[in-house]
Amino acid sequence: MSSINVAKSSHSTSNYLILIIVIVVAGISQGLLLPVLSIFLEQKGVSPGLNGLNAAALYVGSFAMTLVAERLLGAVGFKKLIVGGLLFVMFPLILFPYLPDIKIWFILRLVVGIGDSALHYAAQLWVLLVTAPEKRGRYISLYGMSYGLGFSIGPLGIKLLGFGEAVPFWVLFVCMGAVLLLVLMKLPDTKPEKAELGQLPERRFRRSWAWAWYALIPALLYGYMEAGMNSNFPVYGLRIGLDANQISSLLPFVGIGGLFLQLPLGILSDRFGRKKVLMSAGIAGGVMFMLVPVAGTHFWWTLVLLTVAGGLVGSFFSLGLAYAADILPKALLPAANVVASFHFTIGSILGPNLGGQMINWISPGSMFILLGCFYLLFGAAGVLFQHKPSSHSVLK
Repeated sequence: MSSINVAKSSHSTSNYLILIIVIVVAGISQGLLLPVLSIFLEQKGVSPGLNGLNAAALYVGSFAMTLVAERLLGAVGFKKLIVGGLLFVMFPLILFPYLPDIKIWFILRLVVGIGDSALHYAAQLWVLLVTAPEKRGRYISLYGMSYGLGFSIGPLGIKLLGFGEAVPFWVLFVCMGAVLLLVLMKLPDTKPEKAELGQLPERRFRRSWAWAWYALIPALLYGYMEAGMNSNFPVYGLRIGLDANQISSLLPFVGIGGLFLQLPLGILSDRFGRKKVLMSAGIAGGVMFMLVPVAGTHFWWTLVLLTVAGGLVGSFFSLGLAYAADILPKALLPAANVVASFHFTIGSILGPNLGGQMINWISPGSMFILLGCFYLLFGAAGVLFQHKPSSHSVLK
């Protein structure tokens, strides 16, 4: 198949909308899978530490995909990578309720992680490559909002458990099947241009990290927050006395907050600079997370705090990528995208494990104290990062 100019084939609004729909279902899959399986394991008496370790398998698979994503995309193109990602997520889903063995779940989560990483890498890079710099903040924020929407809808699947343990998985399988058909029928079969991916600069990963480390760390923090909240908050809630319905009602508000603030923060970053927005949101979001244990079992206070905290940091991944796109030469953007995915994966592995150990050995609320501290440190670290565009305007 001959390469097709990505920019030309992606000008259609319908193509962008299809990418958005793909990211929504990707968010639903993560938003559903982690809390439902965490509840299953907690009810079986599995320790929070082992629960978090099993959840981390999803991100081990994601890590494996990041190692090959750049070259795989260049070989097969955007559409085939998205189709493969959807298939890798869909089929393990229906096996979880019928193979209730923690070792088998570990393997299934690995496969889901591979597929989910493929979806994200292809979709987010496609959006970044075709977006004009002056509109990058708002467009990548819309992308982030789409994921946040799915992430918020996912935990509501806990309510479907009343109809049978397999019902949430089958509902998600059918939804993803519909999206797969849409992608196969409507999305153009495109590849990145050779100028963007084919001529790979030397030491591209090291350069992208050295020149844009502050823009790439938000992906790590977002992965830590997302996986930690989805895996550990159900355990936290059960330990402090919340019931499953309260947990399923509260957890989506982390993502709902992101839906409200993603676009405003993106527009503010276009106007005032992404670094200032990331620093301010990190510090304020860290404080909000640290206040969650103070709310205890008070439902409405917890809801408000999770909404505000999630809103402030829910745009971290997308704004970080937009900031990296501002800083780096276009030839390094695919490599930076790989580094961001790698950071997201590392954070997603650490989140359930560190949070689970904090719950197990210190107290349930300590997971939020640690999470808040990480965001505060990130905000403070912004004063150390000084971007000098002229220092690498030309790649050698």
